[in-house]
Amino acid sequence: MMLPRPSGRPSPAGLICDMARAAEQPVEYPEGPWATASLHGHAEAEALLLRAWQSDRMPHAMMITGPRGIGKATLAYRFARFVQAQALEEENSLFGEPAPADSLFMSEDDPVFRQVAQGGHPGIVTVAPSVNPKTKKQRQDIVVDDVRSMQSMYAMTAEGGAWRIAIVDAADEMTRQAANALLKILEEPPEKSLLLLIAHSPGQVLNTIRSRCQEVRLRPLNATDLSTVLAEHDIEVPEGRARDIALLSEGRPGHALMLMETDGLGLHDSILDILERATRPDMNAIHNLGDQLARSGSERRFALFCELLEGILLRLVRSLGGQDESAGICAAEKPIFAAMMQETPLEQWMEVWENTRQLFARTEAVNLDKKQAVLLAFNDVLKRMK
Repeated sequence: MMLPRPSGRPSPAGLICDMARAAEQPVEYPEGPWATASLHGHAEAEALLLRAWQSDRMPHAMMITGPRGIGKATLAYRFARFVQAQALEEENSLFGEPAPADSLFMSEDDPVFRQVAQGGHPGIVTVAPSVNPKTKKQRQDIVVDDVRSMQSMYAMTAEGGAWRIAIVDAADEMTRQAANALLKILEEPPEKSLLLLIAHSPGQVLNTIRSRCQEVRLRPLNATDLSTVLAEHDIEVPEGRARDIALLSEGRPGHALMLMETDGLGLHDSILDILERATRPDMNAIHNLGDQLARSGSERRFALFCELLEGILLRLVRSLGGQDESAGICAAEKPIFAAMMQETPLEQWMEVWENTRQLFARTEAVNLDKKQAVLLAFNDVLKRMK
């Protein structure tokens, strides 16, 4: 039994959970950060949020920052659940204040967790790009109408000891009008309200908004934490490849999952095989890879190819630039980098890296032929290695 992503219009709280329990069947939550109980590698950020709650100066707005796939939304929903559960516990306590919590963790069996997972908690609203009623397609930005769901909730009186919490996913995807509407709320926040802003690129958020938020910055996960995340999704890490996964995903659990689900390690190995044979290029291998990536339904894999090749070139440029990148290079890349550095200077590899970025950006922007993009990218790299 699956439900769509929680929206600004809450559904009847716990209805589906009650139906599942009545039928003595396990509750099946819709996948997403709103229904994720575990979070790894962000103990420092969690401790900061816990201290904020336990202090007498709880900020009314926080901005959770970091690259895409790092766990920002998961942390936002984790804290939102915690605040509502703590407020409920304090409201219902018969013997004074409850003992201070030492973690933001909440069991999936908790009533508040179930409400949030099913999009049914009346005190939590998600502000995200909506569907355009004219085109019937998902918008790329948060528009001013999307912010109104939060304004409506903030205008209501909170029930009992509950808080009014809004999660904006993501603040750097708001239009100017939407940002100005949000700013008005930030300037006069209602009592017992909390605004959690997710920002992939905080520099793109209005300074007037950023200055009113406490920043909570998430850092990349290490190989051990990433392996734990993958194991929880029943994904086995190939022997000796945990470090490669951490490097290629840049410590982002969401990206590591995508990397494994789309055979990203195999794709990375295929790129290195082609580069290793640069003096006598295997054109059949290049054309076959281009055919695979250009097929219908291979959009995610093509996007991953672009990112992997750009990453290889960036690590090469950094190495040539004198940075000690030995800790940030996959073992299989080192001998290939040594060959690429022999004849071609840094300036040319910087040019190749920039050319590749622009080529892939144009391919995505105007839907150019994907196989042609693959061939052009490899041609620009290989001709510098002969």
